[in-house]
Amino acid sequence: MKNQRPITAEDEHRVLQFRPRNPALTPGWRKDPGADTPLKGAGREPNDLSRYERPRDEPDDFQHRILANIAALAFTIALTAIGIWLAMSIQDLRRTQDCVLMGRHDCVRIATPSI
Repeated sequence: MKNQRPITAEDEHRVLQFRPRNPALTPGWRKDPGADTPLKGAGREPNDLSRYERPRDEPDDFQHRILANIAALAFTIALTAIGIWLAMSIQDLRRTQDCVLMGRHDCVRIATPSI
């Protein structure tokens, strides 16, 4: 089996030279409010998400958040337990059905009381 490689022409391969950006012309960079030059330090600071923050009328209610997390955890555990129980009951029904379809007569479990 041959290796299949794409046929390329020489004019398809080009090296692009990237020029460094001019900090004064680059959008998204803020300047120091009191100066005409960009902020010092790492050079420039990108705009952050603080402009999208809304002031909160009341602080976070951590007790309500904890109770909601506990309720979500209990719901998840209950769903997991129900799923495991359902899978086990389906497995037991399948085992019983396979036993009956094979023609056996001792398929049903009879619980004996322990003395």
